[in-house]
Amino acid sequence: MGFAETFKALSDPVRREILQLLKQRRMSAGEIASNFEMTGATISYHLSVLKKAELVFESREGTFIYYELNTSVLEDLMVWLSDLKGVPSYEQTEN
Repeated sequence: MGFAETFKALSDPVRREILQLLKQRRMSAGEIASNFEMTGATISYHLSVLKKAELVFESREGTFIYYELNTSVLEDLMVWLSDLKGVPSYEQTEN
């Protein structure tokens, strides 16, 4: 996974809203879709982009697929942005 896929995934407001929903708890695709006025296929596409960027995990339980936020990719991105900003890495671990 590279940052290009992460930034692409984060560039869409619908995908950012999906991440906000998943911040609260893991959800099925149907639960996610109930928050939007778009087709299931469109939600599936957005989830696919988020999975490709490794921003969400997918787990199957019976006939349901649940999605949850993968915070490690976001943490890696934050570290990279802090380094770019010029914050020494020792300051990142102290806060």
